[in-house]
Amino acid sequence: MAMMNMVQAINNALDLAMAEDKRVVLLGEDIGKDGGVFRVTDGLVDKYTKDRVIDTPLAESSIIGTSIGMAIAGLKPVPEIQFAGFMYLGYSQIVNHAARYRSRTRSNVSLPMVIRTPVSGGVKTLEHHSESPEAEYSHVGGLVVVEPSTPYDAKGLFTSAIHGNDPVLFLEPTKLYRLFKQEVPEEMFEVPIGKARTVREGEDITIITYGTMVNVVEKALEKKPGISAEVLDLRTINPLDEDAIVDAAKKTGKVIIVHEAPMSFGVGAEVSAIIADKAIYEIDAPITRITSPSLPYPMPGYENYYLPNEKRVIEAIERLLEM
Repeated sequence: MAMMNMVQAINNALDLAMAEDKRVVLLGEDIGKDGGVFRVTDGLVDKYTKDRVIDTPLAESSIIGTSIGMAIAGLKPVPEIQFAGFMYLGYSQIVNHAARYRSRTRSNVSLPMVIRTPVSGGVKTLEHHSESPEAEYSHVGGLVVVEPSTPYDAKGLFTSAIHGNDPVLFLEPTKLYRLFKQEVPEEMFEVPIGKARTVREGEDITIITYGTMVNVVEKALEKKPGISAEVLDLRTINPLDEDAIVDAAKKTGKVIIVHEAPMSFGVGAEVSAIIADKAIYEIDAPITRITSPSLPYPMPGYENYYLPNEKRVIEAIERLLEM
Protein backbone atom coordinates (compact mmCIF):
# COMPACT_ATOMS: atom_id res chain seq x y z
CA MET A 1 0.00 0.00 0.00
CA ALA A 2 1.08 3.58 -0.66
CA MET A 3 -0.39 6.97 0.23
CA MET A 4 -1.65 8.51 -3.01
CA ASN A 5 -3.74 11.45 -4.08
CA MET A 6 -6.05 11.05 -7.07
CA VAL A 7 -3.47 12.29 -9.59
CA GLN A 8 -0.94 9.75 -8.35
CA ALA A 9 -3.53 6.94 -8.28
CA ILE A 10 -4.61 7.55 -11.88
CA ASN A 11 -1.00 7.89 -13.04
CA ASN A 12 -0.23 4.57 -11.35
CA ALA A 13 -3.29 2.95 -12.97
CA LEU A 14 -2.22 4.21 -16.41
CA ASP A 15 1.33 2.96 -15.84
CA LEU A 16 0.16 -0.53 -14.85
CA ALA A 17 -2.30 -0.73 -17.74
CA MET A 18 0.37 0.24 -20.27
CA ALA A 19 2.83 -2.27 -18.80
CA GLU A 20 0.22 -5.03 -18.89
CA ASP A 21 -1.09 -4.45 -22.41
CA LYS A 22 0.88 -2.95 -25.31
CA ARG A 23 -2.41 -2.07 -27.00
CA VAL A 24 -3.02 0.71 -24.44
CA VAL A 25 -2.14 4.05 -26.04
CA LEU A 26 -2.53 7.53 -24.54
CA LEU A 27 -3.25 10.62 -26.61
CA GLY A 28 -4.16 14.21 -25.83
CA GLU A 29 -3.00 17.80 -25.61
CA ASP A 30 0.34 18.25 -23.79
CA ILE A 31 0.17 14.80 -22.17
CA GLY A 32 3.68 13.77 -23.23
CA LYS A 33 6.58 16.02 -22.31
CA ASP A 34 4.46 18.22 -20.03
CA GLY A 35 2.59 15.32 -18.43
CA GLY A 36 -0.80 16.92 -18.99
CA VAL A 37 -2.14 20.15 -17.55
CA PHE A 38 -2.61 18.47 -14.14
CA ARG A 39 0.45 16.18 -14.52
CA VAL A 40 -1.67 13.03 -14.50
CA THR A 41 0.44 11.47 -17.28
CA ASP A 42 3.75 12.74 -15.88
CA GLY A 43 6.70 10.48 -16.67
CA LEU A 44 4.83 8.05 -18.90
CA VAL A 45 6.29 9.28 -22.19
CA ASP A 46 9.83 8.60 -20.89
CA LYS A 47 8.82 5.06 -19.95
CA TYR A 48 6.67 4.13 -22.96
CA THR A 49 7.94 6.51 -25.70
CA LYS A 50 6.14 8.95 -27.98
CA ASP A 51 4.66 6.04 -29.92
CA ARG A 52 2.32 5.26 -27.00
CA VAL A 53 2.03 8.64 -25.25
CA ILE A 54 1.05 10.94 -28.10
CA ASP A 55 0.87 14.73 -27.97
CA THR A 56 -1.97 15.83 -30.25
CA PRO A 57 -3.03 19.10 -31.86
CA LEU A 58 -5.64 21.25 -30.07
CA ALA A 59 -8.51 19.46 -31.79
CA GLU A 60 -10.90 17.54 -29.53
CA SER A 61 -12.98 16.11 -32.38
CA SER A 62 -9.81 14.77 -33.95
CA ILE A 63 -8.62 13.29 -30.63
CA ILE A 64 -11.88 11.37 -30.16
CA GLY A 65 -12.18 10.42 -33.84
CA THR A 66 -8.64 9.12 -33.96
CA SER A 67 -9.26 7.13 -30.77
CA ILE A 68 -12.34 5.53 -32.31
CA GLY A 69 -10.28 4.46 -35.30
CA MET A 70 -7.58 3.07 -33.01
CA ALA A 71 -10.16 1.05 -31.05
CA ILE A 72 -11.68 -0.38 -34.23
CA ALA A 73 -8.17 -1.36 -35.34
CA GLY A 74 -7.59 -3.32 -32.12
CA LEU A 75 -5.86 -0.84 -29.83
CA LYS A 76 -7.09 0.40 -26.42
CA PRO A 77 -6.83 4.18 -26.64
CA VAL A 78 -7.09 6.48 -23.61
CA PRO A 79 -7.75 9.98 -24.98
CA GLU A 80 -7.49 12.88 -22.56
CA ILE A 81 -9.66 15.96 -23.07
CA GLN A 82 -7.94 18.78 -21.23
CA PHE A 83 -11.15 20.13 -19.66
CA ALA A 84 -14.72 18.80 -19.78
CA GLY A 85 -16.05 21.97 -21.40
CA PHE A 86 -13.82 21.34 -24.40
CA MET A 87 -15.28 17.86 -24.88
CA TYR A 88 -18.36 19.29 -26.60
CA LEU A 89 -16.17 19.79 -29.66
CA GLY A 90 -15.92 16.00 -29.83
CA TYR A 91 -19.58 15.42 -28.89
CA SER A 92 -20.61 14.19 -32.32
CA GLN A 93 -17.81 11.62 -32.38
CA ILE A 94 -18.66 10.40 -28.87
CA VAL A 95 -22.43 10.20 -29.33
CA ASN A 96 -22.79 9.24 -32.99
CA HIS A 97 -19.90 6.81 -33.21
CA ALA A 98 -18.21 5.74 -29.95
CA ALA A 99 -21.44 5.09 -28.07
CA ARG A 100 -23.29 3.44 -30.97
CA TYR A 101 -20.68 1.42 -32.80
CA ARG A 102 -21.33 -1.87 -31.04
CA SER A 103 -25.08 -1.54 -31.64
CA ARG A 104 -24.55 -0.42 -35.21
CA THR A 105 -22.41 -3.47 -35.97
CA ARG A 106 -24.70 -5.86 -34.05
CA SER A 107 -21.89 -6.47 -31.52
CA ASN A 108 -19.42 -7.48 -34.23
CA VAL A 109 -17.15 -4.53 -33.40
CA SER A 110 -16.39 -3.28 -29.88
CA LEU A 111 -14.87 0.06 -28.96
CA PRO A 112 -12.62 -0.42 -25.91
CA MET A 113 -11.62 3.16 -25.12
CA VAL A 114 -11.52 5.29 -21.97
CA ILE A 115 -12.03 9.03 -22.40
CA ARG A 116 -10.48 10.90 -19.48
CA THR A 117 -11.33 14.48 -18.56
CA PRO A 118 -11.24 16.75 -15.49
CA VAL A 119 -14.71 17.90 -14.38
CA SER A 120 -16.48 20.13 -11.86
CA GLY A 121 -15.46 23.35 -10.17
CA GLY A 122 -14.37 24.61 -6.79
CA VAL A 123 -10.88 25.67 -7.91
CA LYS A 124 -11.65 29.18 -9.25
CA THR A 125 -11.44 28.38 -12.95
CA LEU A 126 -13.60 29.68 -15.79
CA GLU A 127 -16.83 28.03 -16.93
CA HIS A 128 -15.44 25.73 -19.63
CA HIS A 129 -12.96 24.41 -17.05
CA SER A 130 -15.66 23.72 -14.44
CA GLU A 131 -18.36 21.78 -16.30
CA SER A 132 -20.27 18.85 -14.77
CA PRO A 133 -21.57 17.09 -17.88
CA GLU A 134 -22.30 13.61 -16.47
CA ALA A 135 -26.07 13.75 -17.06
CA GLU A 136 -25.68 14.82 -20.69
CA TYR A 137 -23.51 11.83 -21.54
CA SER A 138 -25.47 9.38 -19.37
CA HIS A 139 -28.48 9.98 -21.61
CA VAL A 140 -26.54 8.31 -24.42
CA GLY A 141 -27.10 4.57 -24.75
CA GLY A 142 -23.91 2.55 -25.05
CA LEU A 143 -21.66 4.93 -23.11
CA VAL A 144 -20.48 4.11 -19.58
CA VAL A 145 -20.01 7.16 -17.32
CA VAL A 146 -17.82 6.93 -14.20
CA GLU A 147 -16.94 9.59 -11.60
CA PRO A 148 -14.75 8.55 -8.64
CA SER A 149 -14.51 10.49 -5.39
CA THR A 150 -11.38 8.91 -3.88
CA PRO A 151 -7.90 7.92 -5.07
CA TYR A 152 -8.65 4.25 -4.33
CA ASP A 153 -11.81 4.26 -6.44
CA ALA A 154 -10.12 6.26 -9.20
CA LYS A 155 -7.44 3.60 -9.66
CA GLY A 156 -9.80 0.64 -9.32
CA LEU A 157 -12.51 2.06 -11.58
CA PHE A 158 -10.00 3.04 -14.27
CA THR A 159 -8.56 -0.48 -14.24
CA SER A 160 -12.05 -1.95 -14.68
CA ALA A 161 -12.70 0.52 -17.49
CA ILE A 162 -9.51 -0.29 -19.41
CA HIS A 163 -10.18 -4.02 -19.05
CA GLY A 164 -13.64 -3.66 -20.58
CA ASN A 165 -14.78 -3.60 -24.19
CA ASP A 166 -17.11 -0.61 -24.07
CA PRO A 167 -16.40 3.12 -24.38
CA VAL A 168 -16.10 4.71 -20.95
CA LEU A 169 -16.25 8.39 -20.06
CA PHE A 170 -13.98 8.68 -17.03
CA LEU A 171 -14.71 11.94 -15.19
CA GLU A 172 -12.04 13.15 -12.76
CA PRO A 173 -13.15 15.87 -10.28
CA THR A 174 -10.53 18.60 -10.50
CA LYS A 175 -10.93 19.69 -6.87
CA LEU A 176 -10.22 16.14 -5.68
CA TYR A 177 -7.02 15.70 -7.68
CA ARG A 178 -4.81 16.75 -4.75
CA LEU A 179 -7.31 17.40 -1.96
CA PHE A 180 -6.33 14.39 0.14
CA LYS A 181 -4.37 11.15 0.11
CA GLN A 182 -5.38 7.65 1.14
CA GLU A 183 -3.87 4.20 1.13
CA VAL A 184 -4.02 2.63 -2.34
CA PRO A 185 -2.62 -0.79 -3.32
CA GLU A 186 0.42 -0.43 -5.56
CA GLU A 187 -0.53 -3.52 -7.54
CA MET A 188 -3.35 -3.64 -10.10
CA PHE A 189 -6.89 -4.10 -8.74
CA GLU A 190 -10.43 -3.45 -9.94
CA VAL A 191 -13.42 -1.64 -8.47
CA PRO A 192 -16.54 -2.93 -10.24
CA ILE A 193 -18.31 -0.52 -12.57
CA GLY A 194 -22.01 -0.13 -11.81
CA LYS A 195 -21.68 -0.66 -8.04
CA ALA A 196 -22.19 2.15 -5.55
CA ARG A 197 -20.15 2.48 -2.33
CA THR A 198 -21.60 2.88 1.15
CA VAL A 199 -19.44 5.65 2.61
CA ARG A 200 -21.05 5.38 6.06
CA GLU A 201 -24.02 3.59 7.54
CA GLY A 202 -26.82 5.32 9.42
CA GLU A 203 -30.43 5.13 10.54
CA ASP A 204 -31.78 8.71 10.52
CA ILE A 205 -31.39 9.92 6.95
CA THR A 206 -29.97 8.81 3.58
CA ILE A 207 -27.70 11.03 1.50
CA ILE A 208 -26.95 9.94 -2.07
CA THR A 209 -24.10 11.72 -3.81
CA TYR A 210 -20.93 11.34 -5.92
CA GLY A 211 -17.81 13.15 -7.10
CA THR A 212 -16.78 16.34 -5.29
CA MET A 213 -19.91 16.34 -3.17
CA VAL A 214 -18.94 13.19 -1.25
CA ASN A 215 -16.29 15.23 0.54
CA VAL A 216 -18.75 18.10 1.15
CA VAL A 217 -21.33 15.73 2.65
CA GLU A 218 -18.76 14.07 4.91
CA LYS A 219 -17.54 17.42 6.22
CA ALA A 220 -21.13 18.53 6.85
CA LEU A 221 -21.80 15.40 8.88
CA GLU A 222 -18.64 15.95 10.91
CA LYS A 223 -20.27 19.16 12.14
CA LYS A 224 -23.42 17.23 13.15
CA PRO A 225 -22.03 14.23 15.06
CA GLY A 226 -25.41 13.37 16.58
CA ILE A 227 -26.95 12.54 13.20
CA SER A 228 -26.83 8.95 11.97
CA ALA A 229 -26.63 9.27 8.19
CA GLU A 230 -26.46 6.61 5.51
CA VAL A 231 -24.19 8.02 2.77
CA LEU A 232 -24.09 6.39 -0.67
CA ASP A 233 -21.44 7.29 -3.27
CA LEU A 234 -22.81 6.36 -6.71
CA ARG A 235 -19.33 6.10 -8.32
CA THR A 236 -20.89 5.05 -11.64
CA ILE A 237 -23.44 7.43 -13.16
CA ASN A 238 -24.31 5.20 -16.09
CA PRO A 239 -25.31 2.51 -15.29
CA LEU A 240 -26.69 3.49 -11.87
CA ASP A 241 -26.71 0.95 -9.05
CA GLU A 242 -30.49 0.90 -8.65
CA ASP A 243 -30.51 -1.79 -5.97
CA ALA A 244 -28.15 0.18 -3.74
CA ILE A 245 -30.17 3.37 -4.27
CA VAL A 246 -33.46 1.70 -3.36
CA ASP A 247 -32.02 -0.13 -0.36
CA ALA A 248 -30.44 3.04 1.03
CA ALA A 249 -33.69 4.99 0.55
CA LYS A 250 -35.79 2.33 2.25
CA LYS A 251 -33.41 2.09 5.19
CA THR A 252 -34.19 5.56 6.57
CA GLY A 253 -37.25 6.77 4.66
CA LYS A 254 -35.70 10.23 4.26
CA VAL A 255 -33.51 10.99 1.24
CA ILE A 256 -31.27 13.88 0.20
CA ILE A 257 -29.51 13.80 -3.17
CA VAL A 258 -26.47 16.05 -3.55
CA HIS A 259 -24.62 16.78 -6.78
CA GLU A 260 -22.60 19.66 -8.18
CA ALA A 261 -24.22 19.69 -11.63
CA PRO A 262 -27.31 21.87 -12.24
CA MET A 263 -30.64 20.54 -10.99
CA SER A 264 -32.70 20.48 -14.19
CA PHE A 265 -32.77 17.03 -15.85
CA GLY A 266 -29.83 15.97 -13.70
CA VAL A 267 -28.68 12.78 -12.02
CA GLY A 268 -30.72 13.72 -8.96
CA ALA A 269 -33.90 13.65 -11.02
CA GLU A 270 -33.14 10.12 -12.24
CA VAL A 271 -32.31 8.91 -8.73
CA SER A 272 -35.52 10.50 -7.44
CA ALA A 273 -37.52 8.72 -10.13
CA ILE A 274 -35.96 5.35 -9.24
CA ILE A 275 -36.88 5.85 -5.58
CA ALA A 276 -40.39 7.01 -6.43
CA ASP A 277 -40.89 4.00 -8.68
CA LYS A 278 -39.48 1.33 -6.37
CA ALA A 279 -39.65 2.64 -2.80
CA ILE A 280 -42.34 5.32 -2.65
CA TYR A 281 -44.34 3.63 0.13
CA GLU A 282 -41.30 3.51 2.40
CA ILE A 283 -40.45 7.20 1.99
CA ASP A 284 -41.92 9.46 4.69
CA ALA A 285 -40.61 12.88 3.60
CA PRO A 286 -40.13 14.71 0.29
CA ILE A 287 -37.07 13.61 -1.68
CA THR A 288 -34.75 16.61 -1.49
CA ARG A 289 -32.16 17.65 -4.06
CA ILE A 290 -29.21 19.93 -3.30
CA THR A 291 -27.52 21.02 -6.52
CA SER A 292 -26.10 23.98 -8.36
CA PRO A 293 -28.70 26.23 -10.02
CA SER A 294 -29.72 25.60 -13.62
CA LEU A 295 -27.59 28.47 -14.88
CA PRO A 296 -24.27 28.76 -16.73
CA TYR A 297 -21.26 28.33 -14.47
CA PRO A 298 -20.36 31.76 -13.01
CA MET A 299 -17.12 33.72 -12.99
CA PRO A 300 -14.66 32.54 -10.30
CA GLY A 301 -15.59 35.25 -7.79
CA TYR A 302 -19.18 33.96 -7.58
CA GLU A 303 -18.34 30.27 -7.47
CA ASN A 304 -18.98 29.84 -3.74
CA TYR A 305 -22.53 31.18 -4.16
CA TYR A 306 -23.19 28.72 -6.98
CA LEU A 307 -21.91 25.39 -5.67
CA PRO A 308 -23.61 23.25 -3.00
CA ASN A 309 -21.88 23.58 0.36
CA GLU A 310 -21.86 22.16 3.88
CA LYS A 311 -24.34 24.75 5.15
CA ARG A 312 -26.98 23.77 2.59
CA VAL A 313 -26.49 20.09 3.38
CA ILE A 314 -26.89 20.68 7.13
CA GLU A 315 -30.00 22.83 6.63
CA ALA A 316 -31.61 20.14 4.45
CA ILE A 317 -30.82 17.43 7.01
CA GLU A 318 -32.33 19.44 9.85
CA ARG A 319 -35.43 20.27 7.82
CA LEU A 320 -36.11 16.65 6.87
CA LEU A 321 -35.49 15.32 10.37
CA GLU A 322 -38.15 17.67 11.71
CA MET A 323 -40.80 16.09 9.45
